[in-house]
Amino acid sequence: MTQAPSAPRFKKVLLKVSGEVLMGDAPYGIDMNTVDAVARDIAEIVRQGVQLCLVIGGGNIFRGLSTAARGMERASADYMGMLATVMNALAMQNALEKLGVDVRVQSAIPMATVCEPYIRRRAVRHLEKGRVVIFAAGTGNPFFTTDTAAALRAAEMGCDALFKGTSVDGVYTADPKKDPKAVRYDQLSYLEVLAQDLKVMDASAIALMRDNAIPIVVFSIREQGAFLNVLTGDGVHTVIS
Repeated sequence: MTQAPSAPRFKKVLLKVSGEVLMGDAPYGIDMNTVDAVARDIAEIVRQGVQLCLVIGGGNIFRGLSTAARGMERASADYMGMLATVMNALAMQNALEKLGVDVRVQSAIPMATVCEPYIRRRAVRHLEKGRVVIFAAGTGNPFFTTDTAAALRAAEMGCDALFKGTSVDGVYTADPKKDPKAVRYDQLSYLEVLAQDLKVMDASAIALMRDNAIPIVVFSIREQGAFLNVLTGDGVHTVIS
């Protein structure tokens, strides 16, 4: 059986997964069945020889902005949100290791007893050795989202593309869960996303990907096998470039 027809289009990619995806059908927290399902998709990508790194949000545990709106000082709330991403990263590391995938978690906030500190050259070397690297704690700075952290790490690692796994299979003219007439885009430019204020990623992340000519691929991470299908060009998705 030949693997040629399904060869991955990219050799090195960063996957951004929102914290909300890890909730599954629960109202909050980490649903390990969902984490395991995402881990199985990631393990399949690694078996294809793709160098893969991840950034996982923390919205399933703690969302700094919403808490700040309820009276907490924003910077402190954001730091708490960064710690939530570390918890998600450790959960994903555990799930991947159960599948035999070699994983390293690197945190932008040093916590030596839990994981490695973020060191760019070390992360690059991990990827070269076939390890999955999970970047936790955002950029290490308040007022920056995990979208921006994903864009920054994708640029630093020299990734060929940034994959954003969401709950819908691409970018739509409106929220398809609320508007049945919403139409999915197959292709968008960075400027179209910014001009139309499409809520794909925050503006700074889009601009950073534009400046580094790294395409953004938006797809549904909830569909088992969708990651590999999109990586080979077969699955339903939207490309921003």
